Amino acid sequence: MFEDVKSFFAKDNNMVEPPKKKFIITICNQKGGCGKTTTSINLSAALAKRGFKVLLIDLDAQSHASLGIGVETDKLTCSIYDVMTKNLELTQAIFSTYAENLDIAPATSMLSGAQLEIVDLLGREGILRTAIYKMLNANKRHYDYIIVDCSPSLNLITINGMVAADYLLVPIQTHYFSLEGMKELFATVDIVKERLNYQLQILGILPTLYDSRTRMNRDILAQIKEYFNKKVFKSAIRMNIKLAEAQISKISIFDYAPDSNGARDHAFLADEVISLTMPELLPNVFDKDETEKIAQEPVDDNRDGKAKETLHST
Repeated sequence: MFEDVKSFFAKDNNMVEPPKKKFIITICNQKGGCGKTTTSINLSAALAKRGFKVLLIDLDAQSHASLGIGVETDKLTCSIYDVMTKNLELTQAIFSTYAENLDIAPATSMLSGAQLEIVDLLGREGILRTAIYKMLNANKRHYDYIIVDCSPSLNLITINGMVAADYLLVPIQTHYFSLEGMKELFATVDIVKERLNYQLQILGILPTLYDSRTRMNRDILAQIKEYFNKKVFKSAIRMNIKLAEAQISKISIFDYAPDSNGARDHAFLADEVISLTMPELLPNVFDKDETEKIAQEPVDDNRDGKAKETLHST
């Protein structure tokens, strides 16, 4: 995949200059079931509700982000697949969602074959970045945040998500074996940063599927904080059946259950993301870990579902 590093940086005379102001956040972890898509949808929705213009890019052939925000993928005439394989302008693959300020570049199952179609192309690792930069530099669309939802695998399409990004957000379950695979992920990140995107930064590690009622979850969260130190978000996404129900209903948690813990957690995450990327707008408002507050709160089973009923999100 990285055999010819110069394929993108030295030999591609059409490399596009980065736009002056952009916040592209790629959400990835090759371990499935850690809440990537749930985070992508609801972080995007939270930022949109804060008044920011947001584009959600679905880079997963399973299309869960697209389906979860109400896109009928079987009726699409074009998608992110066409951007990746046919040089389609990104603007032509962007659709409005039901939510104000939130657009999506959806995926279909066709994306599963995209890697084979682009593997021999010059600059294959930077296709998505070029498409985004061309769109922003031409002022065809303006977005304050672009959120990229990746598949649970470290393939060439996911690498495109990393190369396009300013920041990576890594969801990690507070479950046993959650740290497995992180070494491989960060080794890949280091390669991407060294050879393809030197500006790439880790925005944060996000604890997900957290249940403060179990000692195992509390212990693993402590391990995550010890291992990653200040890179761990102060936010945490609790296990919450409403999050899964919202995806089934094809709307964000804020429109499905605005008073739920799932809505609160993602709203807090959005504020933390704003604080980290635009500190002039929301400076230093996170003195205490939200996870510490969560641990002290009683569980409202009627609102959020009992632990045994909780569905795992994608």
